[in-house]
Parts: sequence; structure tokens; C-alpha cells
Amino acid sequence: MRRREFIKNSAVLGGALAFGGVNFGSNLLFANDLKGANMVPNVTMNNGVKIPIIGLGVWKISDLKECQRCVEDAFEIGYRLIDTAQAYGNEEAVGAAFRASGLKRDEVFIESKISPSNISEKGVLQSFEESMKRFKLDFVDLFLLHTPMGDAKGAWKALSKLYKDGRVRSIGVSNFYGNILRQIATGEFGDIIPALNQIETHPYLQHFKVQDELKNYGIAMQAWSQFGNGVNGVLKESSLIKIGEKYGKTVAQVILRWLIQRNVIVIPKTTRKERMIENFSVFDFELSNDDFAQIAKLEKNQRIWGGSWGREDI
Repeated sequence: MRRREFIKNSAVLGGALAFGGVNFGSNLLFANDLKGANMVPNVTMNNGVKIPIIGLGVWKISDLKECQRCVEDAFEIGYRLIDTAQAYGNEEAVGAAFRASGLKRDEVFIESKISPSNISEKGVLQSFEESMKRFKLDFVDLFLLHTPMGDAKGAWKALSKLYKDGRVRSIGVSNFYGNILRQIATGEFGDIIPALNQIETHPYLQHFKVQDELKNYGIAMQAWSQFGNGVNGVLKESSLIKIGEKYGKTVAQVILRWLIQRNVIVIPKTTRKERMIENFSVFDFELSNDDFAQIAKLEKNQRIWGGSWGREDI
């Protein structure tokens, strides 16, 4: 199904959307409308903290009023995970949206990332305090090192201190591969192991090997650029369109479901409420083994972003 057809055929804008029971691992999930956030499965990270398997990303939403509106829309739909970063310049809007939502703090999971320019022991400690002033929150649920650039070891030491001091509920990394992933995951950077690694993952860059490695370390996997940033053509793949047609779903929904069934946390970014609803509507169908086999054929090892820190062989 094409994305425009989904929007046209779904009488859900500003209203409710019915879901059936979905067999997700050992959980049988039911919900009668999108506002029932309890329908969303959680992934339990290695420190026992639970994170929703789907959230909203706010990358490149630099206008603070627009970002706040997007996050408020997401909360209304049922999203409870919001992914931001110091480099996105919108932490203030995320905090404001939470305060306007009327939700309790323990009902929302907010994650951010230390900017690459702040990857050092001093940089983490100073920039974290600046982030908290922007958020106007007592704590953040997850803070990541955005890249392994700079003094990653010193940065991890500082982030670990913030975790031990109770300033952040969990800590992790983003875009960590190869040797530096192994170093931090095996304790060479300190006694705290990352709870999560956020990496580029989509049908053209499937990362099953990296996911297996993360599983061995007990580190959760979160995907960014699930749709290839909308520039690599993945949303027009004929095989994905055919899979979607079987279930009355869009290619975007097929991709998200594929990742969710792999237990990969997803954070699709959009500013449009109807897209948020579309992306959230992925718990009423299940991909088959044949569907997975068809998607596996799309692997190209094609990156949207990377540089040397995006390689798995270093």
C-alpha cells in the first residue's frame, strides 16, 4: 500500500484506530485506540530499565515551536519515547512538550545524546548540565555518546559518573562499531556497560551481524534512519510494496515491523501527525519468514552517513 493510500483509507486523523491482538514474543497485546500507550512493547535494557520499542525522533526539527507541537502530537497519539540530541538544538522544546502534556514523568522516556564536540570528560559534564537546564527536568532516561569521536574513554567515564550519581537512568552509545564497541562493551572504558547502541539500520544496511554482537554483550539495539533518510529509494522497493499489499500496509510500516520483530527499537522522525499515526500502526500484523527472506535480499551495505566511525572493521 502506498503511504497516501494509507492516509486516505484510515479514518484516524485526530481519532481512534482499532488494533487487534498482536503476538509479540511472549506478549499478547491489545488496544482499542492510539491513546493507549500500554499497547507498545518495552525492551528491557541490561540495567533493568525498560524503553518503549517505538518512539519519535526529532532530528532536524530546529524550530522550537514546531518541535514542541510535534512532540505534543506524538504524546497524544500514544508515543512515550522521544529521541533528541544536543546537536539537534531542540531539547528545550522536548521538555516543554512534556510539561504541556499532563503526563507523569515516569510515563515518558526521554533520551538525548552528547554532541560530538563535547566528547570528552569535561565536555560531557558541562554539556550535560546545559542540557538539563534546557529540558528543565530532574533526570533524563537515557543519554548516549553521539559518536566515538574525540576522547570517548574520558567521555564514558563522565557519563558513568552521572549514571552512578542518579542524574540519568541509563547510558549508552551511538554509532559504535568494531574495536571501540568491543572495548567499551568488555569493560576497557570502565565498569558500566552501555545499555544501548543507536546505529543506522534499514533494509539496505540490515546489521544482523552487529545485532548478534550486541546481543552477546547484552546491549540493546536502536535504529536510526529506518527509511534510509528518504533519499536512497528504499520506500519505492517493489518487494516491500508487495509485502505491504498483503497486509494492507505501507512500505514504511513494513520496515518498522521488520525491525520491531527483530527486537530493534525504532524512532522514525516526522513532523506530520498523519505520518506519526501511520508509523505507530504496526502492531496489528506480523511478517512471515518468507517476508524476512525477501527483505534479506535487499542488503547492499549502503550507508547514508558514516565516515570511519561507521565501519565495522575498525
